[in-house]
Amino acid sequence: MKEPEVTLELAKSLGLLEEEYERILNILKRKPTYTEIGIFSVMWSEHCSYKNSILEIKKLPRSGGRLLVSAGEENAGLVDIGDGLAVAFKIESHNHPSAVEPYQGAATGVGGILRDIFTMGARPVASLNSLRFGKISIDGFEETTSSEAEAERSKFLFKHVVKGIGDYGNCFGVPTISGEVYFEKCYQDNPLVNAMAVGIVKHNETATAKASGPGNPVFIVGSSTGKDGIHGATFASEEISEESESKRPNVQVGDPFTEKLLLEATLEVIKSGAVVGIQDMGAAGITCSTSEMSAKGNCGMEINLDKVPLRDKNMSAYEIMLSESQERMLVVIEKGKEKTAKDIFEKWDLNCAEIGKVISENKIKVYHKNKLAADIPANELVLGGGAPVYKREIKVPKYINSKRNFDYNNLKEPSDLNETLLKLLASPNIANKKWIYEQYDTQVRTNTVLLPGCDASVIRIKNTNKALSVKVDCNGRYVYLNPYKGGMIAVCESARNIVCTGAKPLAITNCLNFGNPYNPEVYYQFSESLRGIGEACKILETPVTGGNVSFYNQSKDYAVYPTPSIGMLGLLEDIDKMTTSYFKNKNDVILLIGNCRVNDKSELKDNFQICGSEYMNTIHNLVEGDAPDIDAVYEKKLHDFILELTGKSLLNSVHDVSDGGFAVAIAESCIMSPSSQLGCEINFNYRGRKDFCLFEEKQSLIIASADRSSINTIMRTAEIHKIECLEIGTVRGSRLKINFDIDLPLNALSGSYYNSINSIMEK
Repeated sequence: MKEPEVTLELAKSLGLLEEEYERILNILKRKPTYTEIGIFSVMWSEHCSYKNSILEIKKLPRSGGRLLVSAGEENAGLVDIGDGLAVAFKIESHNHPSAVEPYQGAATGVGGILRDIFTMGARPVASLNSLRFGKISIDGFEETTSSEAEAERSKFLFKHVVKGIGDYGNCFGVPTISGEVYFEKCYQDNPLVNAMAVGIVKHNETATAKASGPGNPVFIVGSSTGKDGIHGATFASEEISEESESKRPNVQVGDPFTEKLLLEATLEVIKSGAVVGIQDMGAAGITCSTSEMSAKGNCGMEINLDKVPLRDKNMSAYEIMLSESQERMLVVIEKGKEKTAKDIFEKWDLNCAEIGKVISENKIKVYHKNKLAADIPANELVLGGGAPVYKREIKVPKYINSKRNFDYNNLKEPSDLNETLLKLLASPNIANKKWIYEQYDTQVRTNTVLLPGCDASVIRIKNTNKALSVKVDCNGRYVYLNPYKGGMIAVCESARNIVCTGAKPLAITNCLNFGNPYNPEVYYQFSESLRGIGEACKILETPVTGGNVSFYNQSKDYAVYPTPSIGMLGLLEDIDKMTTSYFKNKNDVILLIGNCRVNDKSELKDNFQICGSEYMNTIHNLVEGDAPDIDAVYEKKLHDFILELTGKSLLNSVHDVSDGGFAVAIAESCIMSPSSQLGCEINFNYRGRKDFCLFEEKQSLIIASADRSSINTIMRTAEIHKIECLEIGTVRGSRLKINFDIDLPLNALSGSYYNSINSIMEK
């Protein structure tokens, strides 16, 4: 079939700007072939080139601490945890594919991030996810035909995304141990599906994504190449529209059983010493892996597409180069060790085809049916090389001033605080997520120590006494109301959750989900949230190992809340010092630690942190005001204090105050136990409106319990660290009692908390 003529109009249809097309003509000194314009279109898409984001990302702390490689150098971040071991971890988005094909979109998102981990030479030990959907319930809102239809659509997406994540992870054999999910109207048309994976590797068994050694053979291994996923990278770099449903062919199809074979074969071939460089074929397929590996190694590749194993024999060079078929790797093998590699992949019943060689010239030369289909300088295609870089216009969003002028003191005070607490516990944003994680195998490989449901999850490192604590976090409402503070809170809260398990936060990976970067108000959100993330990471000493930028998350009606999901990694040097969130012993003393000020009656009313809260969202159906205040320096002091106490085994439970505020955190501490629930009696002085005190989402605040015999030591340590620590109650009975305002049996709390999402999804 004759290839289309390459014109400016064709280039634009592939997502390239006119100035970018002119740049391509200048680079090549000629008109590009059809295959070449396709290669440029995917490599210069936002998804691959980060052309609209890299200048802001570079402001983040991307080295130091325990990092073994700087962000962006390899397929995933690598963090030293001692004893010759390192952790590879990363988070990435699969938003647009999940919007049009939720099951495969989510499944292949999991598959892709797992490959990023084991191409580092690391064996995956845990999978996590961060999810956002439209509202799945219309309770409390006016029932209309459109709202009912939207809720059903959101339930459909939610159900099939969760099933896709579960099926892929369960079949592959990695535990899905932690995650988060929020339901907001802004995610109705554009759900967010962020997948994170964690792996363990010995320092001397890591692999690189750099090609080197002219004459070394290049192999494609794994599944055969088909027409699925062509232009997936371009699809991820445009807005969701009415035409998006027609782009189902842009969504890849996953096979977790093949991925499992590919994992074992990859780790074996890396250990054999035959591998020079290796990279997963994710976005842009062969195009991305050949160009990025070549550019990193200051070399090039000569590729013969006639040797690529195909599922469809009639594929063009354009289609083969841009296919995003799953479960494939590009591997550079040391010359003379080809048989070693082939034998290993044949043993695991996988394709292993030699398709080219490394060349000294920094070019990607692609041959198909005895013709030169593409001849492009590798460095001109990639981030940090010739790919365009833009600084977009920034403008403070108009909505921010109007939101800040909101007077929350005019909110109607609820007459029944018991009912209010039960409604909050039943809110899908707060309610227990067992409907999700019961579909996941959370304990495969028998290393999971702390299951989903607590502040973070913990996984044992076999043959050591160490464990990893991992969590994903972001409150999109906070970032929407105040991008700077919201970004900082996302880092601080994820670190606080790690600390609540007794682990020290080490580093983060991030998945930056935003709207159209060409909108100056969206770019303000992006820039300011990264400023907050960067400052928090520097103060908490948690450098950024890498991650993913996902722009264009919006439909014709609205953009999603800016949602920079933070994946935090922490280390427990002694697993015996692990702490959990729930009360354990009758008569333990309950402590409020950190940003307390509950007894300060002189504090001004307008210092309440009620805006942006789940209380305002669920009870009053409002998202107004400013995000809560956050002091990252104080947050670090709080972490150091808690870690000193947990290191000395002085605390029996530790739980951070977050969504729903103080009252919800206390209730969760009563009912989170998987075996026995314990009530409590709380007494403290209100400093203003009761509902604000109970449900504000003040940051840097923790609820803990301890033996009475430990209290004096805890209080002395608090004075040394200059951390507020108040005794507010006692663990006892089978009811939750807060002053004389909340008095509920634990079974009522559990019914709201544990059954809410199940009942919604069963309707």
